[in-house]
Amino acid sequence: MVQTHALPLYVQISEMLIRDIQSGRLGDGERLPPEREMAKDLSISVGTLRKSLADLSEKGLLERRQGSGNYVRHGAAPSSVYAFFRLERIEGGGLPTAQILSVELREKPDCLPAFGDGPMAHRIRRLRHLGGAPAAVEEIWLDASACAALNAEDLSESLYLFYKNSLNIWIQRAEDRVGVGDAPNWARAHGFDGTMGLVDRVSWSQTGASVEASRTWFDPNTVRYVARLT
Repeated sequence: MVQTHALPLYVQISEMLIRDIQSGRLGDGERLPPEREMAKDLSISVGTLRKSLADLSEKGLLERRQGSGNYVRHGAAPSSVYAFFRLERIEGGGLPTAQILSVELREKPDCLPAFGDGPMAHRIRRLRHLGGAPAAVEEIWLDASACAALNAEDLSESLYLFYKNSLNIWIQRAEDRVGVGDAPNWARAHGFDGTMGLVDRVSWSQTGASVEASRTWFDPNTVRYVARLT
């Protein structure tokens, strides 16, 4: 099992707070705890927390009042590393993290919808956690025309961020089809078995080309699929 490159800690905290705001766990106008108390609860330094709060303020999700504190502001959906990640804990929110299980160049299977131009794709299998708890397993197929070689050690926690920074591919839109399906055999070793929630996705880049297809199996007893319209 290979652990992907983690996002900077302040980005992780910022993304966690964004997801808590979007899920309603942090209400509009709610005052956050004092910074030192909040940093202690999160086991991070005050300096790291302040970088996270500054990021939220820039995105219009936080009002920082001198001498009063930090107040949540609900607004339009902000730019987020996990803007396309639709799974949340049942109680809402949860920071997504990922572990790479395998990366292989393989022929595209017939069970996938049509995407890309050629017969080959990089198959990425991942175990996803939300707030530290196992939440889903993923099988992601990136069209081989996107890159000649793909190494697990190079991948970011967010594949879409990796695509953008390393492959010059911006995922601009995605179509999800949500249903149920049996977990694949390879997922049993990670605690996923039987009938589960299933998300089939096709993603398109900034050129309009379909470059990726994926399947995500999730446990509906611990997480849910959420799509918000703004």
